Amino acid sequence: MMENDSLVTLFTLSGLNFSLENRIALFVLTLLWYLVILLGNGLLIFTIIIDKTLHEPMYIFLCNLCISGLYGTVGFYPKFLLDLLSSHVISYAGCMLQGFVIHSSTCCDFSILALMAYDRYVAICQPLVYHSVMTKWRVSIFVLFSWILPLYCMAMNSATLVGSRLCGSHINKIYCVNWMIVTLACSPPKANTAVAYFNILFYFGHFLFILWSYVYMIRTCMSSQEDRVKFMQTCLPHFISLIIFATAVLLDLLYMRFGSAGLSQDLNNFMAIEFLLIPPIVNPLVYGFKLTKVRNKILHVICIKKLQRVIS
Repeated sequence: MMENDSLVTLFTLSGLNFSLENRIALFVLTLLWYLVILLGNGLLIFTIIIDKTLHEPMYIFLCNLCISGLYGTVGFYPKFLLDLLSSHVISYAGCMLQGFVIHSSTCCDFSILALMAYDRYVAICQPLVYHSVMTKWRVSIFVLFSWILPLYCMAMNSATLVGSRLCGSHINKIYCVNWMIVTLACSPPKANTAVAYFNILFYFGHFLFILWSYVYMIRTCMSSQEDRVKFMQTCLPHFISLIIFATAVLLDLLYMRFGSAGLSQDLNNFMAIEFLLIPPIVNPLVYGFKLTKVRNKILHVICIKKLQRVIS
């Protein structure tokens, strides 16, 4: 397809070597899974936006977490569904765009999870100053930077790959990420390595901050029954979401950097998409069922719609 490094305009994605019947079955299952993700996250976002009683920092951050999850899945599922029914190739520009969307969505998730941990830390450990710390203006700034910084970091990462000479066109993954392009470069750009490791360390710092916040909150809650109840009601869903998301991202990162070629293709595929498969559907389920206020509002919205249908 490509004669030399100067003519690489298309990449071939691996991992979809199934029979037509299996690909159709996988297409149906993936489409249903994606629709559940869209419905779950969309319902949570819609409920938080329309209900003014949910316009509090914790729910605003949760709304942005769901938006980030939908943003990341848009970078994967439509292309993957198309690949199941056609040839699995992607253009150079499309590969760069897909990598940017998936990476930036992951970083946005970490930023928002850090904000949610900080919000719960202030609410539990410094309740008397909560409203003076988490003002509308400050929350707006926090949310803005939780989107701007990841987008900027990933834009810098992608920019370091522009113009790189490539000596191959086969990507051993079912979607594109920047690291796969780096592995195809005739001489991997040093700038990309520096930016990539800076980003990893930067967001690993987010993870350490979240862990520190929870350690501090748990220590605080040990001395108060009221704080323990508050922790279980509002912090436990966040902690579950964090563990699932961090584990999925860590496994994918470790596999992508140090994975073995001897693993089966099915396991390779699962390792590649688990953070796009599990967290986007876990977040609305965990928060929707665990947070009483959100659960009641969602049930209220559903009941109103059913009533309107009966009346009409």
